[in-house]
Amino acid sequence: MKFSDSIAKYLIKSNFTHCYFVAGGNIMHLINSFRESFSCIPVVHEVAAVISAEYHNANYNSGKIDKNIKKAFALVTAGPGLTNTMTGLAGAWLESRELLLLGGQVKVEDLAFKKVRQLGIQEINGVEISKPICKKSLCLQQPINEKDFCKLISASWENRPGPVFIELPLDVQAADDTFCSSKEIENPNNCFVTKNPLKNANASTIADVAKKIKNSKKPVFLIGGGISANKAWELESILNKQSIPIMTTWNGSDRYGSNHKNYFGRPNTWGMRYSNIILQNSDFVLALGTRLGLQQTGFNWKEFIPKGELIQVEIDPSELKKDNPKITKGIEADANNFLEQILSLDLGIHHGWLNCCSKIKDLLPLSEKVNKTPKGYLNPFDMVIKLSEITSSDDHIVPCSSGGAFTVMMQAFEVKQSQTMTSNKGLASMGYGLSGAIGSAISDPSNRTILVEGDGGFAQNLQEMATVSSNNLNIKIFLFCNEGYASIRMTQKNYFKGNYIGCDKKSGLGFPDWQKISSAYNIKTYELAKNWFNDRKFLDLWEAKEPSLFIVNLHPEQTYFPKISSRVKNDGSMESNPLHIMTPELDKNIQEKLDTFLNKSMN
Repeated sequence: MKFSDSIAKYLIKSNFTHCYFVAGGNIMHLINSFRESFSCIPVVHEVAAVISAEYHNANYNSGKIDKNIKKAFALVTAGPGLTNTMTGLAGAWLESRELLLLGGQVKVEDLAFKKVRQLGIQEINGVEISKPICKKSLCLQQPINEKDFCKLISASWENRPGPVFIELPLDVQAADDTFCSSKEIENPNNCFVTKNPLKNANASTIADVAKKIKNSKKPVFLIGGGISANKAWELESILNKQSIPIMTTWNGSDRYGSNHKNYFGRPNTWGMRYSNIILQNSDFVLALGTRLGLQQTGFNWKEFIPKGELIQVEIDPSELKKDNPKITKGIEADANNFLEQILSLDLGIHHGWLNCCSKIKDLLPLSEKVNKTPKGYLNPFDMVIKLSEITSSDDHIVPCSSGGAFTVMMQAFEVKQSQTMTSNKGLASMGYGLSGAIGSAISDPSNRTILVEGDGGFAQNLQEMATVSSNNLNIKIFLFCNEGYASIRMTQKNYFKGNYIGCDKKSGLGFPDWQKISSAYNIKTYELAKNWFNDRKFLDLWEAKEPSLFIVNLHPEQTYFPKISSRVKNDGSMESNPLHIMTPELDKNIQEKLDTFLNKSMN
């Protein structure tokens, strides 16, 4: 048995069923060993392999997909095969998502070992390149036994998840594995089980936090991606009974459905205005499973939760020790266990505060009249609100990862309970959406995957339309077409008086005819117009279990408000508003109503 055959066996025992790959000579033994052991999905570009695997695993870890479909890994060849994956590795690292990448390498005797720049053909030191964005990154210069291999790859999902990269020289792949295969672990079927249990907060700590919540007048729960979808859905009915506002971060957006009476959106720098106002006026925030990054707190993090206590429950102690934001107390513990335990305690009655939050939510719509949409074009906020209405609770939502399409989705899309919603906002890389949708669709072929992407991001990864077409994936692509980069255009308009460069057709950025591109891949196209959601042609494509491209024509000068504004100071530095002061500022009459609601909630 070759070592590549043994690796296939180890991966099967570790709950892997799918392999996303791009073929190459330096992984020929691995490909041959994997072709009958896994569902092998060839993609066009290596970055698509790692992004697809990341989103596939996000769905798997939600517990929602078919039990016969399990985890996925990515496989790429040496040299450019590895360097092409860096964006995907970085994204999984920043979002703390499980990802296993196997890479080919030249023979051991052809390795340069840093003596020269290159010895073997296509050789590059993939381990050193990927090390800063991987939990583990190493080159195996000889076969290892099953116990060691399983321990190595388990780092990807144990504790705070993240990528693991294993580089496999060509001769190591082909090596006789008689020695290593004889050293089986005692119970190989358990090699994928977490061996390092997470810390749990002690009962007195949880009781103390519960007492603080009970005694507070305006508490809020902020649920992050560190709370697993499984656990959040399991606790849904208990959360729904609380007279406490529940909010989610962008990574936790699918943990709690918008239909619940105590759901109050997604606060963020590009958050829902009502969410930001409610959060900033709270007197106690329990942040569970969120690192509280700058997008979450706002760049003016010193004014995050200005008049309240902030307790952060987080698995990574380094996140609790960082300077921003200022927290009242950091608790290093498994947020899932903490949430379950605290919900079993008396958290008090806060109906007055909940009623106040409902009034604020009703007063501030998700689609604001301040946004200008010229005649003949669609308002992206209205379009996304309608899209969220027609989706099914079984759908998987992929709101790309950057630009206007992404921020509109995060501000206006209302997630249904048990939908999954996966993005990668930490890296905020253009071009993520299509590859992520591929992984989502393959992980759950029985249900629809909905991708909302901008034309700028879509153009950066459109080659994967071939993967969508050849696998006849049930992906519905809504493409925001505004002839360029909406967010860059807004930046250049606001800060540089509309001196555009490289952001649209007029400033040198070119785009194709999307209907012709779609036709080239044999994917059907529909152009949205007024009342598109009632058009039989649209509905036929929407309900068909095959890919479709829906073109959403937006005006190039479409505005995207509300947002947190920043100013360039005289010294060149930036100064930002706190979360609750979004641009444009509220009408005086609306502000007076808000103040009245908030004052009454204190009584």
